[in-house]
Amino acid sequence: MLRGTKIGLRARHEDDIPILRTELYDDVVNAARAESGPWRPIRPGSKDQRLDADGEDPEIVQFSVVELEGDTLVGTAALWGIDSHNRSAHIGLGLLPSSRGKGYGTDVVATLCHYGFVVFGLRRLQIETLADNTAMLRSAERNGFVREGVLRSSAWVMGEFLDEVLLGLLVQEWKQDSKAWKA
Repeated sequence: MLRGTKIGLRARHEDDIPILRTELYDDVVNAARAESGPWRPIRPGSKDQRLDADGEDPEIVQFSVVELEGDTLVGTAALWGIDSHNRSAHIGLGLLPSSRGKGYGTDVVATLCHYGFVVFGLRRLQIETLADNTAMLRSAERNGFVREGVLRSSAWVMGEFLDEVLLGLLVQEWKQDSKAWKA
């Protein structure tokens, strides 16, 4: 497990899946804002690629996010769109509604930066988020991400087009906090 100051990133356990499905992906509005496509219902018990990480896709590494105190599941995180040639990837995360507003997002981003830059050897990480997602923007910027642009009207969400903000962080800009993670 990778440890931040408040959270840990670990492999997805089978008993995480029903919780993540119910609290994140079965919430139509949340899923529509987090996914790059329209929400679709998934039959209970069926394999859901968003959740059932088998580790075989070289372009994505998925984690479950747990509180360090108590090992309670608080969300999901991923490095996705991993490009081993250009040594870059995207960061994504989703916190359960009861876990939002507690500083976990900033810690997840920091821990994913450590994983991407130190463990994976990447040179660039980027985040795309809806322009009104102030929690993600704040978490990214607290970790040194720089706003690189706005993708105007690029996301179709629940009947309207919304802007997305593109943020990037290069390894040489990253300020690793050695106390913020432990392998």
